[in-house]
Amino acid sequence: MSSRLVIMKLIIAASSVVSLTSALAFQSGKPSTLLPQVGRVSAGPISISAMGIGTWSWGNRLLFDYDPSQDEGIYEAYRAVRDAGVSIFDTADSYGTLDLNGRAEILLGKFERRYLQEKTATDKNSKKEEQGLFSFFTPKSESKLLQPQQVATKLAPYPWRVTPQSMVKSVKGSLRRLEQDQLVLAQLHWSTANYQPFQEKALWEGIGDVYDEGLCQAVGVSNYGPQQFKKISEYLKDRDVPLATAQIQYSLMTYQDAKDMNAVCDEENCRLISYSPLCLGLLTGKYNLDNLPKGATNPRRQLFRELLPGAQDLLKLTEAIGKDLGKSQTQVAINWSLCKNTVPITGVRTLDQAEENLGAYGWKLDAAMIDELDRAALSVGKPMIQNVFQTK
Repeated sequence: MSSRLVIMKLIIAASSVVSLTSALAFQSGKPSTLLPQVGRVSAGPISISAMGIGTWSWGNRLLFDYDPSQDEGIYEAYRAVRDAGVSIFDTADSYGTLDLNGRAEILLGKFERRYLQEKTATDKNSKKEEQGLFSFFTPKSESKLLQPQQVATKLAPYPWRVTPQSMVKSVKGSLRRLEQDQLVLAQLHWSTANYQPFQEKALWEGIGDVYDEGLCQAVGVSNYGPQQFKKISEYLKDRDVPLATAQIQYSLMTYQDAKDMNAVCDEENCRLISYSPLCLGLLTGKYNLDNLPKGATNPRRQLFRELLPGAQDLLKLTEAIGKDLGKSQTQVAINWSLCKNTVPITGVRTLDQAEENLGAYGWKLDAAMIDELDRAALSVGKPMIQNVFQTK
């Protein structure tokens, strides 16, 4: 047998080994090449992943029936999105009900430390494999730059937080729970302008002080409408504090009220973050009047009962577009928010949810589909109610 034939057989054998190794790696939870790699976008002076994860459900018994026994499943979802390039994680110091208050931040810190430990061990094993018998003709694994976890914590303007120093203190509490030294974003969870305007100045001063003390890389706001957003933007400019993001409830079910924020954010060079892009799950297409969220006391149950009748045309459209594209209704709804130049933050608690949501990236609805979805969104009989703290 010629030496050339021997080498060819060895290459084929080695390729089979590599394929088998890749398959086993996917099954064992290691990085999968089947999932799209999420890109990066600018947010003021910083860069964040084009999709993010919201952690509202991590620790929330009331709305999402959370139980600590779910933590391992949540970690599997976390690992999948990190492998796919997601780095921005939205959380809040108020997330977690009653005795679980702060749970979301605790889990974020815990999950990232575990993820990095596993990643280090995996990389070491990969290097050993590459130095083995078939290293001459086995393709080297492409080393992808791992983006660091980026935590964006929202600070609740509780009634007792009436001084700038109280905001600084709250950030330090978040950092203790995370076991980290700095936030990427410190965000005001909502404005008090509608009900306690005197507190607003202290909040603005406090979030500026948080930046000045080096506790965050930039700041953001949540539930600020165009008018109030412009006011805080001017204040922060005067203090030379970078305002990187503004997040509002932004989905096909809230487009009637949310659409004006796009232009305002563009004017201020600020990234618009769309929270609840699936409208608490209503836009997944998994619910109808005969199949509502479980739990007699679950607020989503009554809410969906009221919203679903007026959303039927929209849901039929997302279903039809999904079938044409080979995508789920969930993926159509998330991709629409991506097409609106926002960074959608979706909630995930299982690997299946993570993989489905990631499937919304790497493709784009065409202009005609976007226009049709816009018109359907603007025609929804009863839009999703605005956050009670949302300002104009």
